[in-house]
Amino acid sequence: MEWFIIGIAAALLTTFGFVPQIIKMHRTKSSRDVSLATLVQFSAGVFLWALYGIHLGDPILIAANVISFITLAAAIVLYYYLK
Repeated sequence: MEWFIIGIAAALLTTFGFVPQIIKMHRTKSSRDVSLATLVQFSAGVFLWALYGIHLGDPILIAANVISFITLAAAIVLYYYLK
């Protein structure tokens, strides 16, 4: 049970890791200091982690990485919108 809680905590921390960046871009109306390459690389990584989670049937891996992917997709859209 302890490892399950650790897994959930890790998933929450990494899932919402880019939210502060999105908030900053929205507040400043600028994506100037944001690396598009980083956003794309993380998006590809979490997409692959989601596929791996599907393969394993692990709901924590699946949920965390699907939500991360959606968050990163929003960041990429905002990046281009504010460019």
